[in-house]
Amino acid sequence: MISLQSTAATDTDLDDQETDVRLYECSVLYPFPLNQKEEKDIIDGVEEIFKEAGAREVAKDKWGRRGLAYPIKGHNEGAFIIYHLEIDPSKVKEINEALRISHGVLRHLMIKPPKGYQITKFSASYEKWLNERETVEEKRESEKEEELQRRVTEKARRQAKRVEKEQKDKPPVTKETTVEKDKLSEELEKLISDDELDL
Repeated sequence: MISLQSTAATDTDLDDQETDVRLYECSVLYPFPLNQKEEKDIIDGVEEIFKEAGAREVAKDKWGRRGLAYPIKGHNEGAFIIYHLEIDPSKVKEINEALRISHGVLRHLMIKPPKGYQITKFSASYEKWLNERETVEEKRESEKEEELQRRVTEKARRQAKRVEKEQKDKPPVTKETTVEKDKLSEELEKLISDDELDL
């Protein structure tokens, strides 16, 4: 009877081990640019590693092309995919080893998120941020354009006022003043002319 209880206990332990899966987040970096076939082969290879380890894919988030902080195997850019997987913790080491030697994988990182972790699609958040940033930049550009237009208008008003003031300050041109100017010009001509001067 004791042996039956111990057998029952070991069966329960096996059931616990089978259901003892945890959520893990795995980031995979592969080279960019690649043609579609090469990219598909790398992704299929990574997903095959997960499948062989008995991992169940919960979510997949393709981040796409990103610049790298430093060159990795001669690549300055890479593409990222974030996987959320339910894995038996005993298989994590096996997956890490397989990814380390997997063809086309530049780097990978597998972490166990904290309790209460909510899976978020950062690619969607990134797209939203890009759209908002474009709107903000467009708004800034239009504000700059409006400011420039305001300055040009203000400068034109100041110039118009200055010209108007100069016009008011000048004596009015009448027929008498033009006649006087003509007489002065004639007298100056006479004084300056060579015929009249005795040198």
